[in-house]
Amino acid sequence: MPQPPTPAHLTEGPPASAGAPSRPGPTSRRSAVLRAVGLLALVGVWLAIAGLGGPAVGKLSTVQSNDQETFLPVGAEAVQADKAAAAFDTTGALPAFVVFTSEGGAQATPEQLASWGGFAQQVAGLTVTDEATGTSLGTIADYLVAPEASGGAPSAVPLIPAQDGQAALAVVSLSSDKVTAINPTSGKNVVAPVVDTLRTAAADAVAGGQVSVAGPAGLIADLGTAFAGIDGLLLLVALGAVLLILFVVYRAVVLPFLVLFTSLSALAAAGGLVYLLADNGVLTLNGQSQGILFILVVGAATDYALLLVSRYREELTRVQSRFTAMGRAWRACVEPIAASAGTVIIGLLCLLLSDLNSNRSLGPIGALGIGASFVAALTLLPALLMAGRWLFWPRIPRVLADRGLRHLGRHQALSAHGPTVAEPADDADHPGRHEADEVTGTAGRDAAASSRGGRAAAAGRDAAAPSRGGVWARVAVLVARHPRRIWLITVAGLAVAFAFVTTLQASGTQQTDVFLTDVESVAGQDALAQHFPGGSGNPVVIIAPESATDQVVSAVAAVPGISGQPAAVTASGAPASAGNPQPAAVVDGRVQIQATLASTPDSPAAKDTVRAVRDAVHALPGVGDQVLVGGATAIQVDTVDTAERDLTVIIPAILLAVLLVLVLLLRSLVAALLLTVATVLSFGAALGVSALVFNHVFDFPGADPAVPLFSFVFLVALGVDYSIFLMTRAREEVAFFGPKEGVLRGLRVTGGVITSAGLVLAATFAALAVIPILFLAQIAFIVAFGVLLDTFIVRTLLVPALAVDLGWKTWWPIRPKPTKHQLEVRGEPLVKS
Repeated sequence: MPQPPTPAHLTEGPPASAGAPSRPGPTSRRSAVLRAVGLLALVGVWLAIAGLGGPAVGKLSTVQSNDQETFLPVGAEAVQADKAAAAFDTTGALPAFVVFTSEGGAQATPEQLASWGGFAQQVAGLTVTDEATGTSLGTIADYLVAPEASGGAPSAVPLIPAQDGQAALAVVSLSSDKVTAINPTSGKNVVAPVVDTLRTAAADAVAGGQVSVAGPAGLIADLGTAFAGIDGLLLLVALGAVLLILFVVYRAVVLPFLVLFTSLSALAAAGGLVYLLADNGVLTLNGQSQGILFILVVGAATDYALLLVSRYREELTRVQSRFTAMGRAWRACVEPIAASAGTVIIGLLCLLLSDLNSNRSLGPIGALGIGASFVAALTLLPALLMAGRWLFWPRIPRVLADRGLRHLGRHQALSAHGPTVAEPADDADHPGRHEADEVTGTAGRDAAASSRGGRAAAAGRDAAAPSRGGVWARVAVLVARHPRRIWLITVAGLAVAFAFVTTLQASGTQQTDVFLTDVESVAGQDALAQHFPGGSGNPVVIIAPESATDQVVSAVAAVPGISGQPAAVTASGAPASAGNPQPAAVVDGRVQIQATLASTPDSPAAKDTVRAVRDAVHALPGVGDQVLVGGATAIQVDTVDTAERDLTVIIPAILLAVLLVLVLLLRSLVAALLLTVATVLSFGAALGVSALVFNHVFDFPGADPAVPLFSFVFLVALGVDYSIFLMTRAREEVAFFGPKEGVLRGLRVTGGVITSAGLVLAATFAALAVIPILFLAQIAFIVAFGVLLDTFIVRTLLVPALAVDLGWKTWWPIRPKPTKHQLEVRGEPLVKS
């Protein structure tokens, strides 16, 4: 049998003349020099970006804002009330509650009370030290809102005994402005050192009892400690997981480090921009946003790199010139990568529609990260890959013609695919399956498909040899044989999981449930609730017209769940009482009234009480619309309500944006709808399974209202990426092989790289679980599980089976046609569109 001719695309330029080998002319050498200089300049620019942005990434924690205002709903009643209440408080207090308790519920002994009182008397004189540097930061008195006592002696802090005789409370009123100011030496605020000083001194004064420092100051200090792992531990775990997966995928020594360097460079660029914007007050950065930024950049940049490297390796088996190979690979990958990045960016920017500050800030922060990943993957990585084929050592891709066509008959039935986690990469001593397939698909195609029957035989050849085609060939055969059965079973399974979405408890959690580890501020809050009125330190704040003070006080006092008599705040900042018979302070014709809750301030009962207070005061004739109800509990109520509103606004916006991107990319309304519906179904199934795991395995107390929204943004925007990678390649193959074989070839070609990308993204998001914050742990599980579900079920079975079953209808209204460049590379198609 005559051997097929060598494909034209394996040779470049005119054939060499007989005799001595041709030498490059002056023009070629000049072009090569200019190209090398350009590549070096590009790498130099990225090295400069990494050099400038890298240190900025390490300083992101200094521009974080983790106070409550960062997470407040914009324009909510509680926010308006708190802003009005700020006019009554010129001190700007950030209290720390030092709660002493006796051991085992016994009555506090006189010795204990004396020791606790001694702490309260001497607390202002305690020296604050920065443990990291060992330098003195002054004394506690330097950070109090109250002036020093006469004679220059530090002010004493009053000790308040509990009515049950088992505890005592010392309220240390710190100045918010002073403790949150950035210390020039450490580059951080002094909340943590001040709280640590209080905790150390209080522990020395327990006298056989127990003590915890809670309150807003204690909570902020513990949050800072929890988020401290973002700069180091989170990044280390994420990068370690990615590097391990890359070694398994590539079986190469150098290449994984190039991909990782690309991801780190993208992170440096994004981190530097975010630092500049946050430092200048353009956007607000919190610990959650910083952690998600790290994960997004590393995951997205690595995914884009996997796609580009896979196609580049494929092209290296077709042509000698690595520059030509990269040009072809870049041209083939830029559209799906751009569509992927654009989808994620648009989805993230939809968060700007949110009324929650924390959601709004994540949108542009995440969009900057994805943009940096896109640019790095399509500029820095191609420049680095131009160093040569040796980067793939020890499995260096070779042009098949260079090794002869002796393997052609052996491999002509095998399908094209890159190295995967599930099966070995190409052997170094013989051409890989994807190499032989390209030759048979071009050089051998004309001979095999000289007739209509020959074309049909050639088109169906891949499905005939599953035992020799690897994992993805066998999957393709399965899909080809039973497409309808597969998508019906898959949809049914996903729908069952979707049904459990209603069991997800996403109505908010108590403030003390935010931590996954035991922290002192939580223990102190529990002790405070046990021995003092539930709302101590966190009253309901009511702003009312001065003329309606008595009406409002009476209405609030009559609400069940209010402890004691509400009272207007006096000029001293304390509520009026028998021991403080001062007139109410009046600001702009309004007074501030405080009421103590009988329940802990973040409990469901307290939230119900706040809603009842609002109903009562807003119903007052003539003044109800002028009364504002705020406070810590009211903020939580408004946050939950705002989050529910965000779900109804942002989710439709994201779906519409994703659908439009898919329509423009695939030129098919049916395929775009198919992918959108499949992605939503995958998200619902992931959320349903997560609800079961959270409720019955991890026993979580609930979920933040933002968890479903963030999960939707990441899973829909990121999950559709893999379908984009699959269907863009499938569209290219459909133009040559028809709707069935084209989709199956697309599945085989992209199977390895998409699976690897899914594992990378799942691993990076799972790394968020190392930060002991409930919100991040839940996001980590939902997104990691959802990505794996989308990778192994939706993209592998559901989407291909539906596309095969629908046939040409999948690509309505514009059938795929090969581009001019594709015709030059691959020859004439077997089917006519």
